[in-house]
Amino acid sequence: MNNPNISVLGFPVDEHSSFLRGPGKAPQKILDAFYSERTNKFSENGIDLGSQNLWDNKGLVKLSTGEQGINTIRDSILAELQKGQRCISLGGDHSITFPIIQAYRRIFQPLNILHFDAHPDLYENFADDPFSHASPFARILENHLADRLVQVGIRTMNDHLRKQASRYNVEVISMSEFSADLKLKFDGPVYISIDMDGLDPAFAPGVSHPEPGGLSTREMITVIQNIKGNIIGGEIVEYNPDRDINDITAATAAKIFKELLGKMLI
Repeated sequence: MNNPNISVLGFPVDEHSSFLRGPGKAPQKILDAFYSERTNKFSENGIDLGSQNLWDNKGLVKLSTGEQGINTIRDSILAELQKGQRCISLGGDHSITFPIIQAYRRIFQPLNILHFDAHPDLYENFADDPFSHASPFARILENHLADRLVQVGIRTMNDHLRKQASRYNVEVISMSEFSADLKLKFDGPVYISIDMDGLDPAFAPGVSHPEPGGLSTREMITVIQNIKGNIIGGEIVEYNPDRDINDITAATAAKIFKELLGKMLI
C-alpha cells in the first residue's frame, strides 16, 4: 500500500486574535470530534478516512510566540511540502494562513486561493499587529504570494476593505450575491482557507466573531465538492471552543475537515 501523501497539522495559536482568545484550543477539539464514535469515517464521496495509509495525522505543532511562532508554522508546512506531501492545517486563528502560503509559494506557482469567510481579512494594519488574524490576505497579496484570490461568504465589507479588495483584484462573492449552485474553476493549484465564521452562526455558534446571514454547512460543502481544480492544501480556522454550544461547531468543523480530505483524496 502506498504511503499517505496528505499531512494534517494542528497549529494551536490565537495570540493574533483581535477580540477573544480560544481558537488555540480548536485543533485538538476538531480531531476529537473527527475520531468520535458518534459517526463513521466515510466522506460523502465514499472514501473511508479511517483506513490505514490514506493520510498522516502529524498532531499539534509546538509554537513559540510572536514572529518566531509564525516562522515555525511556515517551516513546518515547508518541511512537509518538500517531502511531496500536501497539507491540511487545523487552527488556530487566521494568522496561520500567511506563513502557510509563504511555504506553499516556494513549491507551487501559480497559486490560487479559495477563501470562505464572513470577513475579507484584508486590513493593511489592524491593531499594529502585522500578523493579525484580520490581515493575512493583505500580507499574502502585498508579497505577491498568490495569483488569484476568490472569497466566498463575505458580509462585513467596510470602505477600507473594499479599497483593498479593488487594489489587489480580489474576486469577492458576497453573501448578497451568493448562489447555491456556485461552481468554481481554477487553472493551476488551489489552496482552500476555511474560516468557520463563514458559516451562519446557526450552524457554527462557536466562533469569536459571529456574523448572521452566512452560509449553511451544506452550501459550503457543496461548493467544495464542485470545485474544478487541483486542490493542494487547505485549512480550517477560527473555531473557538470557548464559545461553542454542545460541541456543535466542533462536529461541523470535523465534518468539513472530512469532506475536504475526501475531496483531496479522490
